[in-house]
This record gives sequence, structure tokens and C-alpha cells, in this order.
Amino acid sequence: YSSKDLHGAEYIDSYVFNKVEDIRFNSTVGKFVGYTEHGVKNAEAWNKGSELAQELGELERYCKPNAAIDYSAILDKTGEQG
Repeated sequence: YSSKDLHGAEYIDSYVFNKVEDIRFNSTVGKFVGYTEHGVKNAEAWNKGSELAQELGELERYCKPNAAIDYSAILDKTGEQG
């Protein structure tokens, strides 16, 4: 995100094995994307299951509330008023 209103916030969850990204969820895309053969198979399954619904809710449930707290903490240290 790049502003206090968190309008452009984006949640990304990557799954990496042996330094190779297999799967990524991006809240802007709204689904899992696989980058390896194994990742493509899992992404297809996860996009049909409960995993997708869980990931879709993370931006609102976890990211935005915590980003607001972090943003306030930064403003407190810089002396800016928000």
C-alpha cells in the first residue's frame, strides 16, 4: 500500500521449496497461480477448495488492520500528524 487509506493494499502469499517459488496467491489476481508442474496442480486444487476462500479474506482480516497499526507507529516516530 502507498497511502494511509490502504486503498491499494495487496496481499501476496508465496510457497517456496528449495528456493523455487511453486505457488503464489495474490489478492489483486484473486487466485493461486502455479509456477512449477507441482505448483500448477496444487494451484488448480486450491482454487477449487476452501483454501481460496481463506486467502481471499486475509487482506481484510489481517493485512489492513495490522498495516493501519504499523502506519500509526511510524507516524508517531516521525512526528507527523495523521
